[in-house]
Amino acid sequence: MLSLYLMASRIPSLNWLRVFEAAARTESFARAAQQLNMSAAAVSQQVKALETQLGARLFVRHPHSVTLTEAGRGYLPSVQQSLLMLETATTGLFGESRQQRVFVQSNMLFAHGFLAAGIPLFNEKHPDVRAMLGTSNQASETASQFTDLHIVFGNPSLFGAAHDPLLQERLYPMARPELAERITAPQDLLKHVLIEVASHRAGWPYVFEALKLSQANARYTFVDNTIMAATMAAAGGGICLARAPASDIIASMSGLVPCLPGFEVPGQEGYHLVYADEASLRPAARVFRNWLLAYLAQT
Repeated sequence: MLSLYLMASRIPSLNWLRVFEAAARTESFARAAQQLNMSAAAVSQQVKALETQLGARLFVRHPHSVTLTEAGRGYLPSVQQSLLMLETATTGLFGESRQQRVFVQSNMLFAHGFLAAGIPLFNEKHPDVRAMLGTSNQASETASQFTDLHIVFGNPSLFGAAHDPLLQERLYPMARPELAERITAPQDLLKHVLIEVASHRAGWPYVFEALKLSQANARYTFVDNTIMAATMAAAGGGICLARAPASDIIASMSGLVPCLPGFEVPGQEGYHLVYADEASLRPAARVFRNWLLAYLAQT
């Protein structure tokens, strides 16, 4: 009996763990409080209680956000999986819960271009499933997090065993309208700064090859994602590459237009929905997968 008591005394409160998971996922005590119908002060208090019991800091506090410490990153996957196991067991024994959760980790541009508008439609159609969306472009960034489904760009085998192809990309130069008007021939591109996303296999050199244009005199600015490239181009920082259709929304919001109307080149990689295997998908994940494939087919 004593050993059972000692073991139980080391297990944190379930409420503390739920609060920790929400704060870690949203990187904000305020947003976690909204999701849990609590005050931000109560979230902070419960996180502090958990840290005190564990004897370790789980978060680094910033003025308007929080980030996980090394200890917090190491603890999060176990907490998420434990909460999901408890949810699954409860559903199996006592029937469907009022609302199930599905964890989706998405490439940032895909999330911005499709999921930001699509998930409200998903919520309306499936009120019994709540999609928990995170964004990341690097496999290393998601290794310490539990997820049901990954939406990745590039090689899907880095993330999971099974996958569904979602869509391919198309590339073309785009810029602010007054700059795009001055691009009347491919060689005019070389008169301006070219914004390159360093992490992509298909970039400006790939486009130059399709245009049969030498890049010897090209001037580059490097960024790490297409949203940043489009924002920089909108600010007058140069010409970036559209990665349609995922970039269509950011192009429209930024007021960017094609520089060489009618020109585009197929990309070398595409988007994939990745998971361990179809048979092991939880019911909520299966619902989201089916919805996403149908949504993309319609749009």
